Amino acid sequence: MSLIDQLLQSDEPSIRLQIRLGVQDADEAEANGMRQQVRSSARVLTLLSERGPDGLIDAHPYRAKWYGAHWVLVALAELGYPSGDSALIPLREQILGWLFSSDYLNSLGRVRRLPRLHGSIEGNALWAMLKLGLADERADQLAERLCRAQWPDGGWNCDRRASGRSSSFTESLIPLRALSLHASIRSDRNSAEAAGAAAEFFLRHRLYVRLRDGSVIHPSFVELHYPCYWHYDILFGLTVLAESGRIGDDRCSPALDLLESKRMPDGGFPAEHRYYRSTRAMVPSQRSLVDWGGVSRSRMNPWVSARAAVVLGAAGWPVDNGNVTNRMT
Repeated sequence: MSLIDQLLQSDEPSIRLQIRLGVQDADEAEANGMRQQVRSSARVLTLLSERGPDGLIDAHPYRAKWYGAHWVLVALAELGYPSGDSALIPLREQILGWLFSSDYLNSLGRVRRLPRLHGSIEGNALWAMLKLGLADERADQLAERLCRAQWPDGGWNCDRRASGRSSSFTESLIPLRALSLHASIRSDRNSAEAAGAAAEFFLRHRLYVRLRDGSVIHPSFVELHYPCYWHYDILFGLTVLAESGRIGDDRCSPALDLLESKRMPDGGFPAEHRYYRSTRAMVPSQRSLVDWGGVSRSRMNPWVSARAAVVLGAAGWPVDNGNVTNRMT
């Protein structure tokens, strides 16, 4: 059975939505129907199961990894949850209440005379709110905060020990994702320019190599994961560049080649590592209420495979059994 057929037969409406919308160009009416299926899915109901009567999750919105309000909204946005659900507003308020608090703002500062910002935090919050139709004027303020804190090389960094010579991959990809979407939805020129500079930062590095010698920046960058949360890997990088309309740049080719080299005999792609523990127990960190397909070097992971199929299709590369789906514009 082909990879696309396998993914379309998934019990997960989110996976079917990704393929129908991201690879096969489903129309908006069909996509909206599938988003409603995502909303009522067991996965989504589990992710939201720890909300109280007031709609809040009784945990720190960010530090409660991966079950706090911040992470739940990002997961819903990734899954294709429908836009404009007012029932999610309490979770939004948990996140923004912290991001605009003195506790958070006082944690920022400068390093080597450059702004020190947790760009992945603001970026994930901004992106999730935009995707879920929950953005208000504070979303624009987060975008402005990101633009002001961008480093000269196009990225962001939160490391107190940073040399100031280079931005952080893990702190720069999600701001690129968020600002690209903000520029598109809000027609914001500053966000568009910042996103362009951020994309160039990744493209200069061919998404995973050092400029000085072409070596791999970090081993985890060339492994496949799902979800990535705030971490970086080449598939996440390619996903964001596809979303921002830059997947056709020739400098993406080395990462696409590397991704294709990981294809398994059944046409799918594995999760080679994970950042979560699937448990209902209150463990100290990395607590996920749902499982994301596990890790195996001999068995495809459907979430990784769906993301890879969308990326390859967007790049005009073979998606399934040598068939090319060209979605480049």
